[in-house]
Amino acid sequence: MTGDRSRYGLLVSALGAILLAVAVFLPWYGISLTSTGISFVQQLGTQFANQFGNATLQSYVGELHGSLNGLAGQQLGAVSAHQVLKDSNILLLALAGLALLDALFPLARAATAVPDGAGGAVVLLGGIACACILFRMIEPPTPAGGFVELSLREGPWLALLGSLLMIVGGLWPRTLSLPSSSSTGGMDLWSSLSGWTPES
Repeated sequence: MTGDRSRYGLLVSALGAILLAVAVFLPWYGISLTSTGISFVQQLGTQFANQFGNATLQSYVGELHGSLNGLAGQQLGAVSAHQVLKDSNILLLALAGLALLDALFPLARAATAVPDGAGGAVVLLGGIACACILFRMIEPPTPAGGFVELSLREGPWLALLGSLLMIVGGLWPRTLSLPSSSSTGGMDLWSSLSGWTPES
């Protein structure tokens, strides 16, 4: 006798696809100034003060330079995959949408039993998404000029979790073996051979 468990796997895949789609709009990279960027800003401020300012403005710019030195390595903001990954974010959203359709369409059927092949494509979709996310985690975008640097935030980790859930849901066992009459028959055979019965 078997019990149908395929619906649980499809639900897990659908949850992973939704998580992946939401993660695209969450912060992926934190932005912080590099030492080169701080030096560039200080140089611009000094040039502006020397050309257009008076002694008061030049003094203020000098104090500002000291404050800028403390900003090195501190996170000033964050960007999402939707903002910085112009091509990859569309790919991730497309993969999430296709996986969601592949997982939910069999669930929407009126039949009680889900076909064996239902949700099979979601494994491939999740694998592609996982590869793209890992690539962008290892090789984040490089801002031009080297004035700012990017550090990982929570977005790629949640996207990676979503893609792994898609894969796990697609590999979920379709059936669960339950005790059958054959196992009971085996117990009766053992009892007849050994002479022991549960009542004795």
